[in-house]
Amino acid sequence: MSRKKQDTILENVLIESVAAEGKALARVDGTVLFVPFAVPGDIVDVKVTKKKKNYMEGYILRIVKPSEHRLEPFCSHFGVCGGCKWQPLPYPMQLQAKQQQVYDQLVRIGHLDVPEISPIVPSDETEYYRNKLEFTFSRRRWIFPDEDPDSLTEAERCGLGFHVGKFFDKVLDIKQCHLQKDPSNRIRLFIKEYALEHGLEFFDIREHTGFLRNMFIRTTEAGEVMLIVCFYHEDAGARSALLDAVAAEFPQITSLYYVINGKANDSIADRECILYKGEEAIYEYMEGLKFKIGPKSFYQTNTKQAYRLYSVAREYAALTGQETVYDLYTGTGTIAQFVSAKAKKVIGIEYVPEAIEDAKENARANGITNCDFYAGDMKDILTDDFVGMHGRPDVVILDPPRAGIHPDVAQVILKAEPERIVYVSCNPASQARDLAILSGKYAITAVRPVDMFPHTHHVENVVRLDLQRQF
Repeated sequence: MSRKKQDTILENVLIESVAAEGKALARVDGTVLFVPFAVPGDIVDVKVTKKKKNYMEGYILRIVKPSEHRLEPFCSHFGVCGGCKWQPLPYPMQLQAKQQQVYDQLVRIGHLDVPEISPIVPSDETEYYRNKLEFTFSRRRWIFPDEDPDSLTEAERCGLGFHVGKFFDKVLDIKQCHLQKDPSNRIRLFIKEYALEHGLEFFDIREHTGFLRNMFIRTTEAGEVMLIVCFYHEDAGARSALLDAVAAEFPQITSLYYVINGKANDSIADRECILYKGEEAIYEYMEGLKFKIGPKSFYQTNTKQAYRLYSVAREYAALTGQETVYDLYTGTGTIAQFVSAKAKKVIGIEYVPEAIEDAKENARANGITNCDFYAGDMKDILTDDFVGMHGRPDVVILDPPRAGIHPDVAQVILKAEPERIVYVSCNPASQARDLAILSGKYAITAVRPVDMFPHTHHVENVVRLDLQRQF
């Protein structure tokens, strides 16, 4: 007869420091223990969920004595929602942890030779700072322990919100999110209420059935709003009635789109976004430049911090007006156009064709004539022949996805030998890997983190590299 494995409970554990991925760290009998939602100085009882040779993981059962630093979370969804895990951590401690994260990835783990890392650039706004959020409809919302699942009606089982960490099929129904300014919350709540009142079926992620799938809300500093509602299949009558109701309730919506997405995943990158009402785009402004944002456009999700991030990148590029600049992973061409006034020529490359079309339109609208943009997979576009055709870059600016750059891209850059490289990254771990490849010819001469996402462990980091000539 098999014995039931007993739970391991660790009592009176002292949380020592902030660790990677938003967790905190403690040591129990010489073994490292990782605990989420904890603050240095907390004394807690922990239930162990994973036990390996060199470390353990667990979660807080009880806070025996809260840290003197611990703050009361401002969001009612804290602890279940996967976002904003650092709400109990004072903002200066968050910044310190992110600064340390960059140091650890580049120096302690990456063994890179770097100068003193400049102080992290803080965010003025620590709530309502995002300009884009995605919400998911689900027939299988997260059920709380104090709820009786058998007593819930079908409507009460539905949710519209964020995925719960580690549960792909569970969605936390969000009452209020503190990440995006209104009318974001009111639009989401209205759509949920309308859908339930009119019997519109929420998506079942396991079974791939239902009507309402997910939705995106984008906003700008000027108050423009774009709403994109994604349906799993077409039902023209129900779709139009919903969209008409939303448009009537929220006349401030600038741009209203819908998408029919019957694929296995939620991505709309390869789906047609159909304009239902309003303008085809919303616009953001930076130093007098106007940037068009369409339904598929990439734009940094913290608008005010994007300006500070790009300012650091431009400073590190050290342009004099005579340089040819390659802006790789250019998105809608924001960095390219932001630095164009100080460059001779800028070449922007991006994977998403719609983003490149927006970049070209932005450049025309801004009267910029020294920027050219090209769409395609970076490793296929950026070749020796491309460099030969468009000229060797004096400066390369990189702002790749979290995975970093492809090895082929790194080799083309090394062969082209630009005088300077400015590497902007949202993932210091993959950045450190890429910097190790580039360091064969380049020296790291400046590093500065920028906090784009308060209350999370995520951090942007800007690194300058200078070519080391062999004599």
